[in-house]
Amino acid sequence: MTSIAPMLSVRNGAKAVEFYKSAFGAGELFRIDGEDGAVVARLSVEDAEFWVADESPEHLNFSPESLGGGSVRMVMIADDPDAACARAVAAGAQVVWPVNNRYGWRLGRIVDPFGHHWEIGKPLAEGS
Repeated sequence: MTSIAPMLSVRNGAKAVEFYKSAFGAGELFRIDGEDGAVVARLSVEDAEFWVADESPEHLNFSPESLGGGSVRMVMIADDPDAACARAVAAGAQVVWPVNNRYGWRLGRIVDPFGHHWEIGKPLAEGS
């Protein structure tokens, strides 16, 4: 079996883990807290897993905050994109564009407090 799980580099891993728990209902599957306060954690939103880690420039891992933006967008497929985006915004995310119907999807885009962009949506039924 092969699987791919992204690792998000952030400036404050402990706060990021708490944000993703609050914003997306993420569960914490694994976590290491370093003596320096750095965190590496494996999180899950339902069956979708991703990792969060404090940036480590010495290993060439930089957060969007350090880079002035990111090169990857996360895509989350949700049964209720409106509610999922609203929950993320209530937890501290900012709306990039509001949820609406586009490209055959009910879709919105937010940026989390750590600079990662999330498109949250679901495909529309044919003819919608």
